[in-house]
Amino acid sequence: MNIVFVGSPQISANILEKLYKAGFSIPLVISQPDKRKKRGKSVDLSEVSTVALNLGLNTLKPLDLNDGAFRQEVESIDIDFLVVSAYGKILPAWMLKVPNKMSINIHYSLLPKYRGASPIQTSLINGDSKTGISFIKMNEKMDEGDLIKKLVLDIKETDDKITLENKLSNLAANNIGDILKSINENSFNLKKQNHEDASYCIKINKSDGKVDFNDSSNNIINKFKAYKGWPDSYFLYKDTVIKIHGMYELKDVRSGLNGEIINFDSNGIAIKTGDTAIVITHLQFPNKKIISAQDANNSYSDFFLKS
Repeated sequence: MNIVFVGSPQISANILEKLYKAGFSIPLVISQPDKRKKRGKSVDLSEVSTVALNLGLNTLKPLDLNDGAFRQEVESIDIDFLVVSAYGKILPAWMLKVPNKMSINIHYSLLPKYRGASPIQTSLINGDSKTGISFIKMNEKMDEGDLIKKLVLDIKETDDKITLENKLSNLAANNIGDILKSINENSFNLKKQNHEDASYCIKINKSDGKVDFNDSSNNIINKFKAYKGWPDSYFLYKDTVIKIHGMYELKDVRSGLNGEIINFDSNGIAIKTGDTAIVITHLQFPNKKIISAQDANNSYSDFFLKS
């Protein structure tokens, strides 16, 4: 079976590597264009491009998916499957028609729930107890294709975007081979999605990382988990942007103004929220390393406690 793999971030790179090690033929990998770093002439490759390079796989990084030369090269390859995972662009109709067997998308939610680009973050923001993976036969509409298979995964209290992404990536990587084989052997069934039950992802912007202390502690913590890695959670204090790298809820707190520091010691910085309080246990000043609350108490007590 010949597979063209289409993806960009780490969650997809793991799947590509698994397919390669399982012995699938991968004549082409398609990923996002390299990004030039802010300083110097070096570039950042997508995680999928990095894995493809290390494995010696032919890789294309088109700016325009309808570019004539790109289309000609893709259509010249004998392709059984197009496997797509978090590529970052909507594929044109001509690409979906190239494979002999099927174009498959690996989506990180239990469709039709959370169609769109940020299903993992959305599930965390909403405080869901379960998520999963949907393998779908792609069509021209976003995440609306027929379901091949769904796999359910419990969301633990300790999960955040990074840990949940890793779990879902491993789940997809460990099952994609069997999915492809079942389709190749025609031993699968397609199930149409119930479009009336569809919901869509929350669009996440960099500014969303700013903590709103008028919100409930539970919502603040859920967003902290969802934004781990990017855009990260932060608050503004004395015109200084301070990133948060650890927090928990302090219950039974009712007094104080929202956003007010109500206690600061070696255990953390307690800040009043809309209903209780959160305690920040690890934080980071601009261009500094992550420090514990104990270190902050030793080095920044005047900054936080003196007006």
